[in-house]
Amino acid sequence: MASLQSLLESSEIISQGAEAKVYKGYLTSPPTDPVLIKYRFPKKYRHPQLSAQLTRTRITSEARALARCVRSGVRVPDVRLVDVDSGIIAMEWINGKSIRFLLGDYEGDSGTHNSSVGETLENYDISEGQLMVMMGVALARMHQADIIHSDLTTSNMMLTSNFGNPELVLIDFGLSFQSGLVEDKAVDLYVLERAFASTHPESESLFAAVLESYAAELGSKVWSPIGKRLEDVRLRGRKRSMVG
Repeated sequence: MASLQSLLESSEIISQGAEAKVYKGYLTSPPTDPVLIKYRFPKKYRHPQLSAQLTRTRITSEARALARCVRSGVRVPDVRLVDVDSGIIAMEWINGKSIRFLLGDYEGDSGTHNSSVGETLENYDISEGQLMVMMGVALARMHQADIIHSDLTTSNMMLTSNFGNPELVLIDFGLSFQSGLVEDKAVDLYVLERAFASTHPESESLFAAVLESYAAELGSKVWSPIGKRLEDVRLRGRKRSMVG
């Protein structure tokens, strides 16, 4: 644990939430490629054994979800280090920009991964329409692997460049889980739809393009029950909004 503690102390803290601290650091000396380090610290309000068990479960789940995504052809950060006992998972640092920022919400960019402030879609030689197609394909492949992200927002998607070619990267699988249920996949899509609506005004056509690409990648037989369930989830969401 001493070496891992030294790793955290030598790293730059990027953000802190209720469950984890996120750092930018290096696993090698001298430093070469940076990594993103997520440290799930012990929770004093929980029983120590329960806290440790939850940490082990969540880190293991995140690492497995990332591995399944890779096997399904979804671009996600490569895992570089997992230590469930210490509550640490380290992964590839993505040099890119969040989709939230690239779609115009400059204040909402979290800065978890870094890049030039002035970057736009033009810098990546890609249009909004092409980006939505990439997004739909990535989400379809993720769901084909039975991975439910649970926190799909445009902040948790990044655009990077791979030898001059634009590449969409899905990030932050801390709440993800494995499920083949149509309901879970429809709810995942609904979460993203609500994120589009709240973060990117008048973005109905953008999300529609995501769904069109998602459906095309899955095929009509697989998409049909998910699409029908998405309508049900939307209806339930509207009813909850009316009730308040």
